This record gives sequence, structure tokens and C-alpha cells, in this order.
Amino acid sequence: MPQSPSMIDFLRAGLKGAGLRQSLIANNIANLDTPGFRRADAMFEKVLSEALEDHKAPDLEAADALIFTPNTTELNETGNDVSLDMEVGEMVKNVTRYKTYIRLLGRELRNLDLAVRETNM
Repeated sequence: MPQSPSMIDFLRAGLKGAGLRQSLIANNIANLDTPGFRRADAMFEKVLSEALEDHKAPDLEAADALIFTPNTTELNETGNDVSLDMEVGEMVKNVTRYKTYIRLLGRELRNLDLAVRETNM
């Protein structure tokens, strides 16, 4: 019988997704002045949400499938749509998300450690 995913599985997936997004933001910023470059983003929150609804472990192994080009921002004169202000804002949100996942994961691991210690007493 397959085991239900734990909170730790979801937090690990969230950390992996936030790491992917951070790499994409860095790449977007690095290509700020590249003619024709279109910004990229990741949609890992959708994968996490669907996994939670289906009571399945999140599958972030196919990271390339999570990457998309929004095509929602205006192009500049060189055909580039990267805005430094927007990318910095996205980075701040992503770092906050990452820190939240880390704190929650730490809490889960402390609870597991406490449970194991009490069981061994």
C-alpha cells in the first residue's frame, strides 16, 4: 500500500521549487540587456497545490516542465521583457517563501526528533 505524502515531502518540494525559481530570476537578471530575451518563471505552486488536493507526493523531478515564459510584460525597444524592478520584487517574495519552507521544515524535524526521543525513553 503506498504511503501518504508527509508534510516534509511537501516542504522539500517547496524548497526545490523555490530554488528553481531563484535560478530563473538570476538568469532573467543576467539577461537584462540581451536583445529578444524573454523572462522565465516556474509554476511549482500549482504542482504543490494539485498534489495536496490529490493527496499525492509532489513530483518536481521534471523541473523543465515547470518552467514557462509568461509573455505578460511589455517588450522594450530590443524585444526584451525583463524589468529589474520586477525581478527584484519576485526575488524578495521567493526568498520569503524559501525562508518559510525552511522554518516549517525545521519545526517538523524538531517534532520528529522529540517523538523519537520520547519513544526511546
